[in-house]
Amino acid sequence: MQEKKYVGKVTHYFPKISVAVVELVDDLKLGDRIKIEGATTNFEQEVTSMEIEKQKIEHAKAGQSIGLKVIARVRENDKVYVL
Repeated sequence: MQEKKYVGKVTHYFPKISVAVVELVDDLKLGDRIKIEGATTNFEQEVTSMEIEKQKIEHAKAGQSIGLKVIARVRENDKVYVL
């Protein structure tokens, strides 16, 4: 099993644009491979798009809330890990 590091949790989800708002406790950057897990959520994807207040960013730091493009539905309090 691969090592995974907790980086944050989903606080909101916008279904029309498939964007999750993630509150980070650790850094995250474009190209990172992440896994999102929750009661009914379980998938992996690459970080391809992140934004803070509609500004595209390549690197987010702990303590920030980011908009993260996701490939599947997520729910509030789903946990985000970096693989």
